[in-house]
Amino acid sequence: MASLFPILNFLAILATALNAGLFFIFSVCIMAAFARLSPAEGAAAMNAINAVIQNPLFFSAFFGATLLSLALAVLGYMQGGAAGLMAAAGSVVFLISVFGVTVVFNVPLNDALAAAPAGSAEQATLWQRYLDVWVMWNHVRTLGSLAAVALLALAFRQGAQLG
Repeated sequence: MASLFPILNFLAILATALNAGLFFIFSVCIMAAFARLSPAEGAAAMNAINAVIQNPLFFSAFFGATLLSLALAVLGYMQGGAAGLMAAAGSVVFLISVFGVTVVFNVPLNDALAAAPAGSAEQATLWQRYLDVWVMWNHVRTLGSLAAVALLALAFRQGAQLG
């Protein structure tokens, strides 16, 4: 089981880094660009992204990082030591700040935006809230995934020094 730890840790670093990059690009440019559009155009663009993003590559990175985090949280805690506990901590950070935030905050906002009638006052009001609330939670996902990458990388480094 110990020989599986560095492999899972490395794969978790890659998957978590992919998520960090995705969230970062939304935080620093995509949502700012959408904010310059009319509410109907911005909502339509975001709805299009939310439909297209549901694909095997995204699901592999997002749910792969989630599953790897679950496995590393348990394995790292059981292994103990600095490497194990850092990997477990990074995994818990990812699970809460990325998976948890996505499920509890971002996806319900995505669903509400998709359900709002196109071009309606309801959609325009929701879009303004979306730009504030969804983006704030996306910043949390960005910072959380970066923190998780850092902890996982430190765990990997610590584990390499032990080996």
